Amino acid sequence: MHYQDALAEEIRNSAARLLAEDVGPGDITAELIPEKEWARARVITREPTVLCGVAWVDELFRRLDARVALRWQAADGDRLEAGAPLLELEGPARSLLTGERAALNLLQTLSATATRTRHYVDLLDGTGVGILDTRKTLPGMRLAQKYAVTCGGGLNHRIGLYDAFLIKENHIAACGGIAAAVEEARRIARDLPVEVEVETFEELDQALAAGADIIMLDNFSLDDMREAVRRNEGRAILEASGNVDETTLQAIAETGVDRISSGALTKDVKAIDLSMRFLEQGA
Repeated sequence: MHYQDALAEEIRNSAARLLAEDVGPGDITAELIPEKEWARARVITREPTVLCGVAWVDELFRRLDARVALRWQAADGDRLEAGAPLLELEGPARSLLTGERAALNLLQTLSATATRTRHYVDLLDGTGVGILDTRKTLPGMRLAQKYAVTCGGGLNHRIGLYDAFLIKENHIAACGGIAAAVEEARRIARDLPVEVEVETFEELDQALAAGADIIMLDNFSLDDMREAVRRNEGRAILEASGNVDETTLQAIAETGVDRISSGALTKDVKAIDLSMRFLEQGA
């Protein structure tokens, strides 16, 4: 399945799961409000953020109550300052309240991922080095968080186990060596990229000799990264991984590697503080 088709399907499925999880057989607290009560509400961010999750919220309210009108004040990828409005909603008061938490949970998480990514991208500005995510995503949110990374200006590593080879220590041991592992990967799928994770210069030299497309330098020191760049001579894409955070990012980029991958973009995010408030209501 094409990535865009898979993402569209995930948006539909995610909205359905969120509603099933939160609403269940019905929102009993919303029944306190008269059925014909109409309301208008606004969602704001209480801290600087990069917005992400518009399509998910649209789909969620479409499934919940098609009478709810959504007027977005920003688009995915937009930077917003604290206090800025994201969205205005208008429709049955019951439906606005029923969908509020599911919508905000999703927006808070995806915007957090996009915001963290944009921060890392800004730190790398001018270096020519790209920042990539990993498969260390929140359970059940792989495609959503991968999309959020792109909204923050980052790049996606492989989406799953099916769209690229990443040959690690245990694969190497099971195959009988790096050369054998790369050769078998080429036999299985010649059109897919082959990446090898290395921990020593000996393994680096073996991966280069085997013709790996990408070589991941796992927990190399800065000096060793510079030596790896020298040995590589542009033959493979060099990816730095391990001990990557905002304090080490620039120094790693300055070694000359081509890209940096970090699980922190998706697994260590703190939800953005968003708030929804009614502006007016009436029958």
